[in-house]
Order: sequence, then structure tokens, then C-alpha cells
Amino acid sequence: MITTSGLTKVYQSRGREVTALDGVDLHVREGEVYGVIGQSGAGKSSLIRCINLLERPTSGTVTVAGQDLTALAGRGRRAGKELREARSRIGMVFQHFNLLASRTVQDNVELPLEILGVSGRDRSRKALELLGLVGLADKAKAYPGQLSGGQKQRVGIARALAGDPKVLLSDEATSALDPETTRSILQLLRDLNQQLGLTVLLITHEMDVVKTICDSAALMQKGRVVESGTVGELLATPGSELAHELFPVGGTASGPECTVVDVTFHGDAAGRPVISQLSRTYNIDISILGAAMDTVGGKQIGRMRIELPGRFEENVVPIGFLREQGLQAEVVTDDGPAIPVQTPAPLTKEVAK
Repeated sequence: MITTSGLTKVYQSRGREVTALDGVDLHVREGEVYGVIGQSGAGKSSLIRCINLLERPTSGTVTVAGQDLTALAGRGRRAGKELREARSRIGMVFQHFNLLASRTVQDNVELPLEILGVSGRDRSRKALELLGLVGLADKAKAYPGQLSGGQKQRVGIARALAGDPKVLLSDEATSALDPETTRSILQLLRDLNQQLGLTVLLITHEMDVVKTICDSAALMQKGRVVESGTVGELLATPGSELAHELFPVGGTASGPECTVVDVTFHGDAAGRPVISQLSRTYNIDISILGAAMDTVGGKQIGRMRIELPGRFEENVVPIGFLREQGLQAEVVTDDGPAIPVQTPAPLTKEVAK
């Protein structure tokens, strides 16, 4: 549904060039909720503004619903008719709501329809329908100043849906909200994704947002996508930085004669008592140094850091047992991140590529 290829954005600042996007390749499938996460300055907002051509890319292409938007941009500063029509099928939700204080809630939702030339009666009908969809049917005649932050963002979402878009872009839509309101807005986005078949691309710096509603995710650093994939694929990828950030675990070995292993649970394995089975099968004492479990997409997923007695060479068979159970197991070294465990062929069953 959304594809960027070699997307680059270079800004001119005080006589020097600043590269915000550096050859970004991204693919968002139809009907999924896709999260792009990264620290401030990673290029996330530049990416989402280039996807709807609010910012013109320096090079590369942006394709939405099979249409190359960069080919419609032309050379002028103002968007042409074809680009404006294409944009009308892409909804945008902003961090700071961007509502007009002098207009009622209903009038704010009607604004894009007014720009598109929709008649007054049809605008009113559509706006009231959308306000009902986001749970604000009783606030149609209120003004933005009378609403809470969460209610304002719901108005912003209703306005973004006015043109019946197939794609909804969200630029840090929950970063200005409290945790409880954030959860309600994220649930609304997921409900809209399922009810309307929307493809949702959201920008965030919060890992909880990705865990709560995203099917897939990408990690951006210094203008580049350094990791991407479904949440399940990322968790099954040895050494994944994004998986580590989603489910952080800590703890160090109690002594030099111990082996520390990070174990990732996903799929059916998350519901089975694998660690206790390991302890009974090999008659070994296992220490749990840290754990992070959560529900992602309705499935329990998590990571656990365990300590096994003895050096790695003495634990090849027990660790192979973990991998045979469908778990990702990575040995944690003293001087760096976890590394994939290599075990003899008869004992292993590869679960990650």
C-alpha cells in the first residue's frame, strides 16, 4: 500500500546541507498498522511528510495505493490538481491537533470536505457520521477550547477520515497525551484499521505504541531504516536491536562459571512451561535474571534472561533443547550484546532466518 524507494531529503540550513532522509526503503502492506520508531532527529517526521508530499523529496520515489506520488509533484512549489486529489485519499493526524479554535467541532471535521467542494448537507451528514465513529457525537456544537486533549485528537482523527482515505498517517499523535488517553486513542486507531480496512502508518518514539497496536515496525537512526519487519519476525531475528528495545531485559552472570542466555518467547511457545521443563529434563538449577512479557496483537510475547550453571560448552545440549521448543536463544557475552547460539544439527530446529 505504501512503498518508498531510495527516499532522500536534504535541507539547506545556513549555507550547509543537512540530510534528514538517506535512501529510505520502506514497504507497508495493505491493511496493517505499521510503526516507525526512533529518537528525535532520526528522520521520522521528514519521512511521513515526504510520504504525502507535504515535503518534496530530494530524490527517490513514494508510491501509495499503486500511484507514484513523486511523479505527480511536478516542479512548481504548489501542488497540482492530480497531487491534491491523491492527497485527499491520504488522511493525516497531527501531534498538536491543528484544530481551528473559531470553528465548532463539526465545522472542523467538515473543513476538508468544504475544500473538496462537497455540498453543505452532505458535509454535515458525513461529519456527524464520523464524530459518531470516534465517540464524539454529543460534541458536534462544542468548540475545541471546551475539549480535553484526547477529545481534540479524536476530532483530528475524524477530520482525517473525511475524505474516505485508504491510508491514515499519524505523526506522534499520542505524544502530548497522558497514558490512559494514549491507550484509548491507540485502541481507536486499531478499531478504525479493522472496521474500515485502513492502512495506518504511525510515527512514534514510544515503544509501548509499537507493542500496543503495530503489526510491523521499522527502526530509524540518522535518516536510515536500520531494521524493519513484522513484530514476530523482529523477535525471531538474532541480535535485533528493536526486539531488545521492545522487550528489554537485564542481569549479569553471578560468576565466570555460568552461562547467561536471552530467551525470546513467541507463538505457541509463549504459553508453555519450557523453562521448568528444561530444569527437570536436565536436572539443573536455572536462575531468572530478568523478564519482560506483554501481549502484542492478541498474543503473548516476551523475553527472559536466564543463567545456567557451567560454561557455554557444558550447556550446548540444554540450550539446544530451548531451540527445539521453538524459542530464540542467544548467549550474552561479557563485553557486548547477545549472540545467536549455534548448536549441533540433531538438536536444533531453526526458527529464525
